Amino acid sequence: MKASERVTVRWWRWRRNALKRRVDVVEAWVVLVGWVLALLGGLVAGMTAAGTVERAAERQRAESRQVTAVVVEDAPGPSPARAASDHRVWGKVRWTGPDGSTHREEARVAPRAPAGSTISVWVNRSGDITSRPVSSGEVWLHTSMGGALAGASAGAAVLGAVWLTRLALDRRRLAQWDAEWERIDTRRGWKTG
Repeated sequence: MKASERVTVRWWRWRRNALKRRVDVVEAWVVLVGWVLALLGGLVAGMTAAGTVERAAERQRAESRQVTAVVVEDAPGPSPARAASDHRVWGKVRWTGPDGSTHREEARVAPRAPAGSTISVWVNRSGDITSRPVSSGEVWLHTSMGGALAGASAGAAVLGAVWLTRLALDRRRLAQWDAEWERIDTRRGWKTG
């Protein structure tokens, strides 16, 4: 015996059909509008997020600058766990801010850096030490990943709403079928289930 095969009829909700119900047409429109909104919404959300990340990186670049700082005290040696590596240690440094004021704070310096040696540090507009601005490659990575994540999240949210709507429509369709079967069963005086 040959196993039964399932035949898929594409676009059946859009064709004329005596068995098609209004809930089927509503579901077809919900799916179509959902996919269009997911694609367009994902695109808009991705582009917006990418632009926001890029503007933030440009603002960070514009607000920070590199200055020369002087080590105030001899820096400690490397910790025993990192003795073989060339990792930096925290040391006290002094520098002049953009407004001409003198600042003192701890910064990462070479191990055993003598007092009076100079290092480069990044400062913001107020003269406080900040991290190095992101490079153009890092900006591209953050922009593309942020845009892709925001776009995928927006699209997934819309498709999740479509899925929940389809579940509600399926429940309604099943309730209608139950009501119709109940009418058919009681008309003949017997129950099928």
